[in-house]
Amino acid sequence: MAHDPSSLFPPQPLPEGAEAFSRQVHTLLDGQPKDEASVNRAFEGMDALFDRIAASLYSLASMLVGEGEESVRLVETAIATADIGSCSSPLEGRKSSRLALARAAIAAIERRHPGSLTAPASSAIRSSCMEDDDLEAAGTSAEELEHMLAGPDRDLFRDWLAQLPTAVRTVFVLRAVAGFTAPETAALIAASAGSTAARWTRESVRAVFRQGLCSLASQLLHASAAR
Repeated sequence: MAHDPSSLFPPQPLPEGAEAFSRQVHTLLDGQPKDEASVNRAFEGMDALFDRIAASLYSLASMLVGEGEESVRLVETAIATADIGSCSSPLEGRKSSRLALARAAIAAIERRHPGSLTAPASSAIRSSCMEDDDLEAAGTSAEELEHMLAGPDRDLFRDWLAQLPTAVRTVFVLRAVAGFTAPETAALIAASAGSTAARWTRESVRAVFRQGLCSLASQLLHASAAR
């Protein structure tokens, strides 16, 4: 799959076994009835891959709604509703599962805090310390972000993320972690967060994302000074 230049990063490497998993899914979707034993045989030896997929989705869910049972339910919803069968590659399958999870998470956020994902008015968007909406503007990179997500500073990063305003945190996670483009992020929030979110646009997503980048740059600066 070619890299979309409007996305923040090139596609992340797929886990080992993803291609085989994709082939097995398409083999099973041949329109013929399958018994449980046949399905189990098709996926023998893939438990570790299933665990990695679920863990990755849980990590994304927990950054959007917090750790706990709600994130587990979101993973279950994503797995049940993702349109994996129509995907022609593992990369498309991964994106489909992230889309399903993001839709469910955004709806959950709106139920929990109605109006928290209202599209910002242009007059309400503060000027930003960043002129561009990429990670390098915040003094980091995709590789360093991956390290923050899973490395020894994971708890510090999670604490920072949890303190962001709901809309900023949601936009930041959808863009920087899930890898959605600004237009995709705007469409996701507008479609899943009710009528008050209908006015999200590519430009409002970019502006709110830059607010998150400014906060991240400040966090990194303080963390560096404390070492």
